[in-house]
Amino acid sequence: MIRVLLSLLIGIAYMSIQAQVSYIHCGNLIDATSERVKSEQTIIIENNIIKDIVNGFAEVPDTATLIDLSEHFVMPGFIDMHVHIEGESSPGRYSEAFRLNKQDIALRATQYCDRTLMAGFTTVRDMGGSGVNVSLRNAINAGYISGPRIITAEKAIGTTGGHADPTNGVNEDLIGDPGPKEGVINNVEDARKAVRQRYKNGADCIKITATGGVLSVAKDGMGPQFTVEEVKAIVDAANDYGFISAAHAHGVEGMKRAVLGGITTIEHGTFMDTEVMDLMIKHGTYYVPTISAGKFVFEKATNEPFYFPAIIRPKALEVGPQIQETFAKAYKHGVKIAYGTDTGVSPHGQNAREFTFMVEAGMPAIEAILSATKIASEALRMDDSIGSIVTGKKADIIAVKKNPLDDITVLQEMDFVMKDGAVYKQ
Repeated sequence: MIRVLLSLLIGIAYMSIQAQVSYIHCGNLIDATSERVKSEQTIIIENNIIKDIVNGFAEVPDTATLIDLSEHFVMPGFIDMHVHIEGESSPGRYSEAFRLNKQDIALRATQYCDRTLMAGFTTVRDMGGSGVNVSLRNAINAGYISGPRIITAEKAIGTTGGHADPTNGVNEDLIGDPGPKEGVINNVEDARKAVRQRYKNGADCIKITATGGVLSVAKDGMGPQFTVEEVKAIVDAANDYGFISAAHAHGVEGMKRAVLGGITTIEHGTFMDTEVMDLMIKHGTYYVPTISAGKFVFEKATNEPFYFPAIIRPKALEVGPQIQETFAKAYKHGVKIAYGTDTGVSPHGQNAREFTFMVEAGMPAIEAILSATKIASEALRMDDSIGSIVTGKKADIIAVKKNPLDDITVLQEMDFVMKDGAVYKQ
């Protein structure tokens, strides 16, 4: 009797460690290895990895699960290179630091994580918050909550009074003198220490605010805020940890310094000129446009005069309308473009609106899709595991019913979402 029970237990244990196999019948497949759309393909997934891709609708063995997307357009999960997953714009945002604890921020953000994944974005690069973003990443990785794969900068690095100085607009009793621990630097040594602190705090990448910004409580939205030497120190320290780096930048001089300092990506790039574009092409710098954020702040500043503090409204009116026009010029000039939205400024879950803005500005739909898959994965240095539907990569797979190359707006309504081999929406 004991032997029988032992054999039964061994059998159950063996079955539990056998591979979970799924067959996806794809009516149309945009695998992001090229601009080609393939018809009638079968993706074979074992656990969380793509094991094979075959022509036609392969016969499904009894031990596997069929996922029928034979009437859909199937693509790799999208990558958003610029989100702020902890929060979302609102008229009360600027008082939250005085009202909310980190626990409040984390619990509220779980809905933002879920919305993002349900929108088809299986990977995001979080461009800075309070540090709660690290805990959100860990909770998703552990399976406690649903959400995208998060690559986070933890806390952005700025200069004293700069866009990422957390004490801008605070009264003199609270303003203090934040330093590298808080992500505020003023020299090369501070710069190195701030990067090392981000590593210690659990960051995956580094973000700096190379110019002023729209939503900080400060007058200047475009002036340079780092020296080239400070940028180089940050990039060198980031490279020591295998981190890519990003520079928030609206004005030309700040962009030049960031590119010359070796930054990986320029975010926003609002007033980019041809000199900066040429520098970016020469140095291999990626451009992450965030048209969605520009549209959002301009609309709010125009139609809801009390949505933002008075010091912010003129910057929103100036910067907002410009980003889409700059994107069009950069695309025609040949700058490498990776998809990014600055979601958190605009509402979470609406990340796919950026596709529409890109196509409106002259980018073909297939290139917009590639910017959110193949190109974004290359910018993240993760193209060995995500960004295309290829044997050996992670099973991040999404699908829509209609052809996005005919109507890019269909990407705003996902029918199917799989991340890491697990189905989240069907």
